[in-house]
Amino acid sequence: MPTLMFTSLPGFIRIPLAMLLLTINIVLHVLPLFAFTLVKLVLPIRAIRLACSRVLIVIAESWIAVNSTLFDVFTRIRWQVDGLDGLRRDGNYLVLCNHQSWVDIPVLQKIFNRRIPFLRFFLKSQLIWVPLLGPAWWALDFPFMKRYSRETLLRHPELQGKDREATRLACEKFRHMPVSVMNFAEGTRFTPAKHDAQSSPYRYLLRPKAGGVAFVLDAMGDALHAILDVTIVYPEGPCTMMDLIAGRVHDIRVHVRELPIEAGLTGNYDEDAAFRGRIKFWVNTLWSEKDAQAARLHTTANPAPKGD
Repeated sequence: MPTLMFTSLPGFIRIPLAMLLLTINIVLHVLPLFAFTLVKLVLPIRAIRLACSRVLIVIAESWIAVNSTLFDVFTRIRWQVDGLDGLRRDGNYLVLCNHQSWVDIPVLQKIFNRRIPFLRFFLKSQLIWVPLLGPAWWALDFPFMKRYSRETLLRHPELQGKDREATRLACEKFRHMPVSVMNFAEGTRFTPAKHDAQSSPYRYLLRPKAGGVAFVLDAMGDALHAILDVTIVYPEGPCTMMDLIAGRVHDIRVHVRELPIEAGLTGNYDEDAAFRGRIKFWVNTLWSEKDAQAARLHTTANPAPKGD
């Protein structure tokens, strides 16, 4: 009944109200998040720092849960999610997902919140400057990556490998806590223009980059228990965060499958050519299977008509 009440409101009322409540939720969770982060920084006692880290995760999971509830209340989304059985909160996972939209992040947070360890994404370094959210992501140990263009690396060869070293350092920190490390192997969101520019061999996906996957697997080593292969499909087509907030996303399809971490998936990506070829083959094979799964999700979906 509450959901019907809010979704039936006219858009000029519903959308600002949803945005206001999402903003209030940010403030109410970020303020205590910063407070416990300050305690963690000024009291470098291991027991206190560990206790603060646990509290930070509880706050973050509450933040996600409230966001998910707000999206449920203000939108009419038909969910098709399978593969969540058997997941462990005490397991450590590498989560590999195709990247369709910024909506992917709240979708992943909703389906995995409190089912697996808190999900951390690799973020572009510029995002640390996003008001409230950037410092919050930093407080929660999200790894910030500085990517260099080919032109920059040609001018400054000393920067070669810096982003990979940052990946290694971030993952070393995760070896001592329950964690789910999220990697969008395509490196960017899917668009038809990017798909065509890459001459991608996949129908629904961009070409994956094996390097990031290899570095996480190598840095985390035996601390990881499994890989979660996640495929997300929006049958109605491309969507934005504003489409989600405005209730213009009606169908979301997600398939999850757990994969073992085979012995051949760890090695030195930079120096071992045989391993580099092996991990590239593995990632490309995974992406072929993922593309087939995306096709099946599109076929079984029954999208609602677009509209507000």
